[in-house]
Amino acid sequence: MKEVTKETYKYHDHKDKLLKRLRRMEGQVRGVHKMIEEDRYCVEVLYQLAAIKAATNKIGLELIEDHTRGCVARAVKSQDDDGESHIEELMEVFRTFTK
Repeated sequence: MKEVTKETYKYHDHKDKLLKRLRRMEGQVRGVHKMIEEDRYCVEVLYQLAAIKAATNKIGLELIEDHTRGCVARAVKSQDDDGESHIEELMEVFRTFTK
């Protein structure tokens, strides 16, 4: 029977750091929820939302870089038809990410 191996991606090398950032963001979102419940000043809430957005962008850009240096580079180096589809997929991610 052939052994099935789980594919790992480039972000796997720093997965713990990414998960730590995501947990921090979860705490920030819970904090904003509490701020709204407590009728906190609008500007304070907006600053917290901006911090969450910045954290999301930072994580997203890190994953985009990992995907480019890992999956896309590997597909392009293999010189098969999959390279072009990976580039198109990456461009679609950029279009979505920058909306």
